[in-house]
Amino acid sequence: MKHISVYIPKGHYSMVNIEGAYQMFNWVNSYYGQINKSPIFNVELIGIEKSSTQTNGLFTINPQRLIKDVKHTDLIIIPAIHGDLKDNLKANAELLPWLVKQYNQGAELVSFCIGTFYLAASGLLNGKPCSTHWQYANEFRAMFPKAILMDDKIMTESNGIYTSGGAYSFTNLMIYLIEKYAGREVAVMASKGFMIDIDRESQSPFMMFKGQKTHKDIEILEAQNYIEQNYNTKITVDELCGNSNVARRTFERRFKKATANTVLEYIQRVKIEAAKKELEHGRKTVNEVMYEVGYNDTKAFRDVFKKITDMTPIDYRNKFSLAYN
Repeated sequence: MKHISVYIPKGHYSMVNIEGAYQMFNWVNSYYGQINKSPIFNVELIGIEKSSTQTNGLFTINPQRLIKDVKHTDLIIIPAIHGDLKDNLKANAELLPWLVKQYNQGAELVSFCIGTFYLAASGLLNGKPCSTHWQYANEFRAMFPKAILMDDKIMTESNGIYTSGGAYSFTNLMIYLIEKYAGREVAVMASKGFMIDIDRESQSPFMMFKGQKTHKDIEILEAQNYIEQNYNTKITVDELCGNSNVARRTFERRFKKATANTVLEYIQRVKIEAAKKELEHGRKTVNEVMYEVGYNDTKAFRDVFKKITDMTPIDYRNKFSLAYN
């Protein structure tokens, strides 16, 4: 039987993550009972205090065991913990060394949404792919440059460490874990029972691009503003370098360091973000939107749009436009 430890943090944590994980793993046990099989998961709520109340005071959870008493476990789940990272790390100081110890003893680790920040703080994500809520991607990259953030992914897996993207995408990772430990048939049944798309892998359709602007590079900030104000025209790297009076190689290096995007990627993402907003309004055709954001080639626009959003412009309009729903 696989022992699963669901961590109950101090602070303002995601009740949905905790209850959802607890319910879905125990659903598998119930399903096994219906087909005369023994349960395969022992799900336990663990914490650093015997009672953990959210900072807003609405909910209190009583962990079944304290982490200091858990000498061995097979899988640890870290929910999203909201609020100031430094304050939360201080409040949950016992968590990180315990995670490292358990991982070194063979435990697998799972983080949901912004819980990835706490997993990264342990150092265990250095050199490994991971995901988090797309809204916090720039902040995550700045804080944990050694982790390999894949903010377009709903989930990642590397060497026994699993992470999920934003909000309710944790359910997709849960289905993935159920499939891994209980098989495809059970995972399909769980996806149907909980009405979860079993094979969804990308959070790109839901991402809203906001350029990284917390850096202090004035010339790059000016270039970013110029791109965002002139996205409907053809913008070249040489033009941006000329405006900034910075040599091209230096400009490209500084731009990538500051924004986590190449110049071309940034231009494309700004244009596609503008296109997404127009398509969501639903009042214009795809071609009209394409021309408005500075594209003249239908195939090029479609390819870039699909690369960034994981959907075609038409599919995106049909899914998100109020006029088509």
